[in-house]
Amino acid sequence: MSSINKTQDSIIEEFSFFDDWTEKYKHIIEIGIKLPVLPDEHKINENKVKGCQSTVWLHTYLNGECLFFEADSDAAIVKGLVSLLVRVYSGQHPDEIINSNLYFIDKIEMRQHLSPNRSNGLAAMVKQMKFYALAYKAKL
Repeated sequence: MSSINKTQDSIIEEFSFFDDWTEKYKHIIEIGIKLPVLPDEHKINENKVKGCQSTVWLHTYLNGECLFFEADSDAAIVKGLVSLLVRVYSGQHPDEIINSNLYFIDKIEMRQHLSPNRSNGLAAMVKQMKFYALAYKAKL
């Protein structure tokens, strides 16, 4: 698996091809559409991310010493955002996730183009992923 920073750099490069935020939003929605379907058995209350205005489910599992994430949302933009986070964090060791600095969000100027509610939701998703990493680290 690629390192967290290499994946972030790849996302930054990907978004650099778009001239305006209308194109970036369309790309985020397309990324969300390509997110693998989350099986219904994982769309349960325990997997809902608290603090998101939209419904976001986040399922996590350990494979070897790496953590993997699966996600879904009922909102197109949010589904794209969580897809980007899944791309950055899936397949990484819990320590890498816990100690990571998510700089791609600011580098592609995403934070300043999200509503306060979406921005809070994005922070809640990151917090939940890091919480899962802490919980799984304790099991290793």
